[in-house]
Amino acid sequence: MASSSLPLLDIAPVVPVVVLADAADAVPLARALVAGGLPAIEVTLRTPAALDAIRAIAGEVPEAVVGAGTVITPAQVSDCVAAGARFLVSPGWTDVLLEAMRESGLPFLPGVSTTSEVVALLERGVREMKFFPAEAAGGTAYLKSLAGPLPGARFCPTGGIGPGNAAEYLSLPNVGCVGGTWMLPADAVAARDWGRVETLAREAAALRTLRAQV
Repeated sequence: MASSSLPLLDIAPVVPVVVLADAADAVPLARALVAGGLPAIEVTLRTPAALDAIRAIAGEVPEAVVGAGTVITPAQVSDCVAAGARFLVSPGWTDVLLEAMRESGLPFLPGVSTTSEVVALLERGVREMKFFPAEAAGGTAYLKSLAGPLPGARFCPTGGIGPGNAAEYLSLPNVGCVGGTWMLPADAVAARDWGRVETLAREAAALRTLRAQV
């Protein structure tokens, strides 16, 4: 797949952050997101259905680049690899978790919210990171302040990002993409309204064009 050869932060401007209670919804939801132009899909390990959802998407939606989020232990890294995840995202990191993600051979985004954490990851050769929780940790103003002294770091901000502020994040030179849930409203998922999900995904994917015009 062409998109999988790109760096993780460059596959799409928005990475949907998916929380699924029923793994049966994984395939139609993923197909709607892909059809809308958002092929990189982060399924969070917040529900018992998460690994089955990753497995289903990996097996039945080859156009998707499915990853696992909220990865916080080496055991979860192994489980996600076995399920077919193609990238890993953590809300934070330790050396033990970082080594497990590195040894998995998959692209990964360790979470950071402070300058010291960014510097520590750069020391360890990691340049692509998740900035979380983005709005609570300082938002675009904080990321702007990091661009000068730490130009080698690139971020996927997640947490408190929606259609009203996503473009502002994407206009920053050190932001490759953003993560969010706004294209997956709870009522649409509950109603299995995949047409609405596809429409919202398409609107989110259009942020790439908006970014190019900034």
